[in-house]
Amino acid sequence: MNEKLTIQTHRQGLMEITNQVREVVERSGIQDGLCTVFIQHTSASLTIQENADPSARRDMEAWMNRQVPENDPLYTHTAEGPDDMPSHIKALLTSTSLGIPVIDGGLALGTWQGIFVWEHRTRPHSRRIIVNIQ
Repeated sequence: MNEKLTIQTHRQGLMEITNQVREVVERSGIQDGLCTVFIQHTSASLTIQENADPSARRDMEAWMNRQVPENDPLYTHTAEGPDDMPSHIKALLTSTSLGIPVIDGGLALGTWQGIFVWEHRTRPHSRRIIVNIQ
């Protein structure tokens, strides 16, 4: 079973989508299997991370921006602005797909785990996510 989600991002950073993915799993009726989440973009990514304390997200976002800064004079792919090449590098360092077990009809996430879209561009975007449950 496949379902497409459209996620509207508002800024650069982590945006939790656990509930949207959970709803797809519930609608599927599949009790035991695998949920694959895939983002159809090269300037945003997916991750499973801490979802209880927002300071963890802020720290991860700040760390990533220190590692992959904008306006690096060595970047040549800058047609869409100073966040263009850094967004691709950040997506390279993270994930475009995630696999989460489905057990007893639900996502087998740990207590503090959430599924996040990591928007790497500074402007809002409409991001396409495919959720596949088998």
